[in-house]
Amino acid sequence: MPSPNDLPGPSAASDVPLIPDQRRESMVRQLRRYKVLSVHQLTEMFDCSHMTVRRDIAALEQAGLVYTVPGGVRIASHLNSEPSHQSKALIEQPQKQAIAACAAGFLQPGMTAYLDAGTTTLTLVPHILALSDMTVVTNDFSIVQELADAAHVTVIHTGGVLDHANRSGVGGLAAATLRQLSIDVAFISASSWDLRRGATTPSAPKVEVKQAAMKGASQTVLLATSSKYGTFGLYKVAALDHFDRVISDEGLTEAAAVGIREAGVDLAIAPQLQDASAA
Repeated sequence: MPSPNDLPGPSAASDVPLIPDQRRESMVRQLRRYKVLSVHQLTEMFDCSHMTVRRDIAALEQAGLVYTVPGGVRIASHLNSEPSHQSKALIEQPQKQAIAACAAGFLQPGMTAYLDAGTTTLTLVPHILALSDMTVVTNDFSIVQELADAAHVTVIHTGGVLDHANRSGVGGLAAATLRQLSIDVAFISASSWDLRRGATTPSAPKVEVKQAAMKGASQTVLLATSSKYGTFGLYKVAALDHFDRVISDEGLTEAAAVGIREAGVDLAIAPQLQDASAA
């Protein structure tokens, strides 16, 4: 983050107060340059109050242009690569459990469900084990391992090229398997998502698999933790309004949630479970 001395002061035209839209447009330009700015830096830069800056930030966040961080705001960040399955499994367990509990409302005995590769979708497994006559389709080897001893669950792995870091099958072979199947509900994971770009990924071989699962499903649900909101990968999977529902956690800001819903997206915020804080 730049120091206050590095930042430009009010513009040469600052004798004429900027209207809110002009000021917000200028804020976005400065954030594209500096990536992250504090509320204090913005008040000095635009010679306005903390309350004015916070209103501007809320309006920009609602539009999906910026994203709040403690004490400030940032521009959307580019995700160049995904963390490994092992590293993802160690973080955000309460949030993932809350999302899974909310997503379980889509499950009924006798359904065929697609679980996309990911540690959030992995958290759905106990909910599936509690149901009878379930079929699980997945490209995730960890999910298959969790279901290996569950004789009452039919399991279909998509196959495909092994993504070693994420323990999943990707590419055209996995997508071809999915095109042969009719799925009741597809739970899609996301390493990055935002209002403007939708669900994205830095990994091209994953796109075809996710899109094939969505196309073959009667219902599609995006499971995405709030920490991934405001990041984007090179490859687009789908716009948010292409999902029947998007489920995130309580860490998603109110302004972001309002903007997502106003764009016509069915967004559910999963409340943290009472016993999840100890996870």
